[in-house]
Amino acid sequence: MSIPAFVRRFRFWGILTVAAVYVLILVGGVVRSTGSGMGCPDWPKCFGTWVPPTHISQLPANYKEIYTAQRVEKNKKLAARLERMGFHQVAGDIFAHPTQYIETDFNPVKTWIEYVNRLVGALIGLFVFGTVVFALPYWRRDPAVFWLAFGSFILTGVQGWLGSLVVSTNLLPIMVTIHMGLALVIVAMLLYAVDRSQRGMIADSGPVHRIPGLTAVLWTAVLFTFGQIVLGTQVREQIDLIAAAANYLNRAGWVEQLGGSFRFHRTFSAVLLLLNVYLAYRLYALPVRRLHRLATAILVLIAGEILAGIVLAYFSFPAAVQPIHLTLATLLFGAQFLALVAYQQTTKLRRQVATPAVVA
Repeated sequence: MSIPAFVRRFRFWGILTVAAVYVLILVGGVVRSTGSGMGCPDWPKCFGTWVPPTHISQLPANYKEIYTAQRVEKNKKLAARLERMGFHQVAGDIFAHPTQYIETDFNPVKTWIEYVNRLVGALIGLFVFGTVVFALPYWRRDPAVFWLAFGSFILTGVQGWLGSLVVSTNLLPIMVTIHMGLALVIVAMLLYAVDRSQRGMIADSGPVHRIPGLTAVLWTAVLFTFGQIVLGTQVREQIDLIAAAANYLNRAGWVEQLGGSFRFHRTFSAVLLLLNVYLAYRLYALPVRRLHRLATAILVLIAGEILAGIVLAYFSFPAAVQPIHLTLATLLFGAQFLALVAYQQTTKLRRQVATPAVVA
């Protein structure tokens, strides 16, 4: 069957956008691992300009006081708004954060790492807008595809606004966590939009019988991985505080200073391994090639993720491995979500085929 041109265009652009989002997650991991999160103390500009400085001589002598005052003033307004909305704990946490009044020393390398992260983020916005444009033919054919693309675009704008709050609150843990969680939601929406747009266009094995409990296992895997990633951002925050206090020296002693979140994060990885091995075993039992490929991807990604975690925990948190650890986790989340969607689709086809016609 010939695939219409608008379907091919949306699939290509949608996959390109998802890949770009994963690149942004990888770049964000590099920002965190190099301690460049506050490389630009303001947003959307960087040190008040669209092109960041390359030497401290380009900044006023009291640049720390200037940007600290700007951030504090912005945070007062944010805290007041959160108070009115009933988020009293988060409002209080903004000024209770130990680094709230500490301005990072200018470092041209860290400044440009953060600036590149922002440029990639802006590029993602254009990519997601493109998915909305290419989704227009689905307005009448399958409105869900269009609204998923449009919703992703709106959430990308929200994500940019949250990025500004991450900077103004000097990497407040709750802001970083929400920022990461929303990125995963955007990934899931884009993946589902692309998958739904291809239904009936790409041949695969026929419909299969629903396996009791497998949907629950798939949802559990997706939600557990989501939770593990969110928990990982909190562990990352602890590491950042420890690293800053140690002036990024004596990396071998960082693990000993981590609290219960890290120990739970490390132990829970074993639960995820067992869950994903069982999930892959069940998927391999189904006569669907796509599910077999996704099962293989899940096993490879969970193995790589755990290996990266072991290297981080036992080899003094090498900076190069930290963004890989995060990116593998988000790729695992995507593979699990696609497996869930694919399984739901194949069993739905089975129910449609098995439904007898009504005899008058």
